[in-house]
Amino acid sequence: MKRRTFLQRLGSILTVLGAAQAEWLTLGNRYYQALAQPIPRKLALLVGINQYPEQTGLLGCLTDVDLQRELLIHRFGFQTSDIISLTNEKATRESIETAFFEHLVKQARPDDVVVFHYSGYGSRVKLDMQEAQNALVPVNGNEYSQGSKIVNYILEETLLLMLRSLATNHVTAVLDTSYYTRSTSAPTSLRIRSRPVPEQAILSAEELELQRKLQEQVATKEPIIVLSATSDPKQLAREEQLSGFSAGLFTYALTQYLWEAIPATTIQVCLSHVAASVQQLGSTKQQPALLLDKKNQLSRTLIADILLPNSTSGAEGVVTGIEDDGKTVLLWLGGLPAQVLEYYGANSRLTLLTKEGLNTQLVFRSRAGLTAKAQISNLEGTASPQVGQLVQEAVRVIPRNIGLTVALNTGLERIERVDATSAFATIAHVSSVVAGEQPADYVFGKLPEAKNKDLAATNPTVVSPSRYGLFSLGSELIPNTEGEAGDAVKVAAQRLAPKLQTLLAAKLWRLTENTGSSRLGIKATLEIIGTLTPRAVIQRETLRTQSTETSSKKPFNPELGDIPTVSVGSKIQYRVENMSDRPIYLMLLGLNSSRTAIALVPWYKSSESDSSEFKPVLKDMVISPGETLTIPQTTAGFEWVVQGPTSLSETQLIFSTAPFTQSLSALEAAKHPKAEQQRIQPLISPLEVAQAVLQDLHNASAVKDMNGTAADSYVLDVNNWASLSFVYQVV
Repeated sequence: MKRRTFLQRLGSILTVLGAAQAEWLTLGNRYYQALAQPIPRKLALLVGINQYPEQTGLLGCLTDVDLQRELLIHRFGFQTSDIISLTNEKATRESIETAFFEHLVKQARPDDVVVFHYSGYGSRVKLDMQEAQNALVPVNGNEYSQGSKIVNYILEETLLLMLRSLATNHVTAVLDTSYYTRSTSAPTSLRIRSRPVPEQAILSAEELELQRKLQEQVATKEPIIVLSATSDPKQLAREEQLSGFSAGLFTYALTQYLWEAIPATTIQVCLSHVAASVQQLGSTKQQPALLLDKKNQLSRTLIADILLPNSTSGAEGVVTGIEDDGKTVLLWLGGLPAQVLEYYGANSRLTLLTKEGLNTQLVFRSRAGLTAKAQISNLEGTASPQVGQLVQEAVRVIPRNIGLTVALNTGLERIERVDATSAFATIAHVSSVVAGEQPADYVFGKLPEAKNKDLAATNPTVVSPSRYGLFSLGSELIPNTEGEAGDAVKVAAQRLAPKLQTLLAAKLWRLTENTGSSRLGIKATLEIIGTLTPRAVIQRETLRTQSTETSSKKPFNPELGDIPTVSVGSKIQYRVENMSDRPIYLMLLGLNSSRTAIALVPWYKSSESDSSEFKPVLKDMVISPGETLTIPQTTAGFEWVVQGPTSLSETQLIFSTAPFTQSLSALEAAKHPKAEQQRIQPLISPLEVAQAVLQDLHNASAVKDMNGTAADSYVLDVNNWASLSFVYQVV
C-alpha cells in the first residue's frame, strides 16, 4: 500500500479520535445513552495472517480463525453477521484498527459480549529512549522497511487501550503470538510465531498518535480478560502441523476444551487443561496465561459470565451441512483432542444433541482436516438433523496398527537422513519423515553445539564430534536419548529402539483420553502428602457428568500461568472419587520425568489353600459407587516419592466398568518384582501393557451392530470407560 493511501485511511480514524466530545469513545456518555437490549449482542473480530510479503509465512493462523469462528457460532451463539474475519492481505494495520472501532467500539453496548482474536507474528519495537515494547505484526507491518526504519506495528499497549474503550465488561481477547526470538540449533518441527526485532526501527507516527489519543480518552483501568499463548515474555508461541491441517497449539487446545467445558468452568481451570494439552502436543516450554491478572482476580471468572454460552451441554462437534441425499451429514469436529482426531476411525459414532433427548446416531465415515462426513444410523422422531445441532461422542473406533513417526531434522546432511531412514525402518512400529513435510511425534537430530563443548574441554583444539538425540516437537531433548560422541547415525537411531517403544505405549494410552465425552462420573485429584493435610495440585473430572451445582461445590483453584510443579522428593498420591452408579476398575500408567514408563502394579496379599503363607498376587483395583479411594494405598515407608531429573511427567488414570483382565495378564507375563502391596514400578513391557489396556476397554464396551468395522480396531463406548490425564513439571 502506498504511503498516501495509508495516510488517507488512517486519517479517518484519527479524525474520529480527534473529536473532543467523541461520545462513542467516552465511557461515561455511552453508558447513559445505551439502549436497553433484551438479549445481549455478541460481536467478534478475528484476525489471522499466514502470508507475509517477502518473509517466511506461517501455516496455522487461518485455521485458528476457523476454529474460533465455529466455536463462537455453534457453542456460544454468535451470529455469522456479527463476526468479521480479517485474513492475510486484508489484515493491514489500518484495516484491523478500523474494523475494531467501527464493528466493536461503535456497536458494543453494556452487557454485550465482545471477542477479539489475533494469530500471526509478534515482535518488539523501541519507542524513543524507552525499552522495547511488545507489538503485533500486521500483514503490512514492514511496509516502510525499504529506504526507512519505520515499522507499521500495533503495540500491545495500544490494543489493550482499544479493548478498554469498549462499553461492556464482557470482553475477551485471545493472542496466539509471541514477541521474542532466540537463536538455537536444537531440532524442532514447530513454527514459531515471533520475528526478530528490527534494528533501529521507528514506530509509525500514526500509531503513536492513535495511542496518545486513546490514553487521553480511555480513563478506565477496568480489568479485561486477555488470554495469551505464553505466560512469560520470552516464551515462544508455536504452531504445529496436525492431521490434515496446521494450527496454533494454544488456539487449538483452547477452542477444543471450550467445546466440551460446562459453563460453570472458571478461566483458571480452563487454562489448566489448555496448558496440559499444549505440553502433550509437543511444546513443553510454552505455557498459556491470563495477561494482566497478577492478583488472580479474573482467573476465577466463570466462562458463562464472559461468553454466555447458548447451551449448558458440551460437545465434540456440530452439524454444518446436509448433503442432497438427506442421509449424509457434514460435521465440524473441533471438540476432539488433537491426538484422538488423527486416529478417529471409520464407524465411530456420535449422537445428535436435542432438547427432546432423542437418540439419533451418526456413523463417522471420513475426515478431511477438521471437517467430516457421517451417515444417519437411526432417526428417532420425525425431525431430521439440522445445521447447528451439537454432536457428542458415543463410540470411539481406534485402529490397532498405530505407529510412532519420527521427523528427521532438516539440519542433518542428506546422507545422514538416508542412514537414519534406513535405521528407523528396522524398528517395529516406527517410521520416519522429513521434518515439516508431514505430522510427526518426535524429532531426531543433532544436539546443539553448546551441549557438545564439554566433550572437547580437555583439548580445545579438537572439534567435538556430533551427537544425535531425540527431541520433542518443540526442540526439548527427551531425557536419556543423547547418543555417544562420534556415533554413526544408524547406531544412534537404533539405540533409541527401547525408548521409542516406550513413547509409542504412551501415545496409545493418550488415545483413551475422554474427559469431555465419558459418561462415567469420575473425579481425581493429584495431591502432595504433607505433614498435616494433603495439598491438591491438579484436579480432573469427567465433564459430561458435571452440573452447575456439583461443579460449584468446593471449587478447585489450580496454579495459574505455569504448569503445576512437584518438587523432587515429594510424596504424592491420587484421590479418586467414583460418582457413577457402577463399580469402576482402575489402571494407572505414566511417564516419569526421565521418560521411563511406570505403572501402579496392584499387588495384594493372598493365602493359598494348602499353605498358611501369604503370597502377593495381582488383583484388580475396584472403586464402589460413591466411594473415594487414595492410590497407591501406602503406609509409612511405602510412599510414592517423586524422583529426578527435573523435567515433565505425566500420568494417565484409566477407568473401566469391567476388570482389566488382559492388562493384569500382561503385567504378570512381564514378571514385575513382587511386593506386599500396591507399588509404582517401572513398566517392563510398556507397549504390551498399553495394548492390553485398550483390549480390556474394547471388551468392556462390547458394542453391538458395528457392521463394517475393521477387525483390527478397538471399539470403545463412552458409557464404559473414562481416562483422565495429569501433566506436571518435576522441579
